[in-house]
Amino acid sequence: MKKNYSDIIDPIHDFIRVYDHELEIIDNPIFQRLRRIRQLSGAHLTYPSAQHTRFEHSLGVMHIASQAGQALKEKEVLKSHDIEVLRVAGLLHDIGHGPFSHLFEEIIQKKKISHEDFGKNLILKSVIGDILTKNGYDKKLISDIAFGDSKYQYLNEIVSGYLSADMMDYLLRDGYFTGAEHAKIDHKRLTQSLDVHKKKLALEKSALYSFESMMHSRYQMFKAVYFHKTVRSAEVMLLEALRLSDDEFGFTSFKIDEFVKLTDEYVLSMILSSLSPKLKRARQFAKDYQNRKLLKCVYERILTSKTLLEKTKTNELRSSLSKKSKVDENEIFVDSSVTPSIPLAPSKKESKQIILTTNENGKAQAQEMPISKLPVVSAISGFMNILRIYTPQKSRKKVEIAAKSILNDLK
Repeated sequence: MKKNYSDIIDPIHDFIRVYDHELEIIDNPIFQRLRRIRQLSGAHLTYPSAQHTRFEHSLGVMHIASQAGQALKEKEVLKSHDIEVLRVAGLLHDIGHGPFSHLFEEIIQKKKISHEDFGKNLILKSVIGDILTKNGYDKKLISDIAFGDSKYQYLNEIVSGYLSADMMDYLLRDGYFTGAEHAKIDHKRLTQSLDVHKKKLALEKSALYSFESMMHSRYQMFKAVYFHKTVRSAEVMLLEALRLSDDEFGFTSFKIDEFVKLTDEYVLSMILSSLSPKLKRARQFAKDYQNRKLLKCVYERILTSKTLLEKTKTNELRSSLSKKSKVDENEIFVDSSVTPSIPLAPSKKESKQIILTTNENGKAQAQEMPISKLPVVSAISGFMNILRIYTPQKSRKKVEIAAKSILNDLK
């Protein structure tokens, strides 16, 4: 009997099984492009082994989504075809990411575009959609589940949200490739304990401690890796290079056929090889990034109050620092790294409750518990916001004195 699958060796999941119709998507150039987009953009300059890409992460999300689907099939919630749909949605959830992953998102946001918009177009209007249709899939349904828009909320939540395959894979993978010890999570226990209540994803109460542990791991990874001051220094430089060269290359107005050419190294080479006098600063930032000649962090503060955040509008603060330090405003960078402590739901709204299920004496019960009532999670709930000031080495002392003078009095 002919085998209709291949097994891909993976350091996180040992083996990831891929079926022939999925391999057709994976082998397409549009999907292969994800091999050339690093998962953690500039983090490899701080964590040298963080060279992993959106490609292997997407395979990992498909794998965990499949495990979650299988657990729900055993509970007679899903059928085999549902799992097939879930696998492909997980595989394609990051297909629309631009170069440097989430950094590119910050550039295209000014045009009110997101990687989800590009992803939807690629699934619905490119050869990817043709492959899905040829293999009997509803490409609109795949797109809706991949980006949290389907009427099946529990399927949306398996792909993205606070119990998602996406988060489980990126925590495990990012922890492994950075060497950070914070990302140890029991993803198998979590996926086996998933349930559905009133069309929403739920968790067996017995696995609650695994959920709390995962939330804490995510929080620690943001502090130690994603928002690390040197990681953000590299990313601030990349952002500036992209911003300064946007008018020249039109990053925020690319059509789909132009968008799929954009990868990390392709965009860097575009900037570095440009002869335009207008892009002198952009070229310098790209060159310094490449050579790891990074901006210096001269001030750091964790903000917990929203009113404090409003008092520190980036542009106004940059201007004040320039006047106080007598350093050119273009040499001062204000970075405000913000994330919700608990991942947003697929609807992009704050997650406020978790549904816990129990089965006593053969009788299933469910309760909605406010996340704020979970001791470990409530301690980190809200928003994590780290305000930092960066400047080149030569201006370090002047900007540091100005930053302390202006920001230390903020309450």
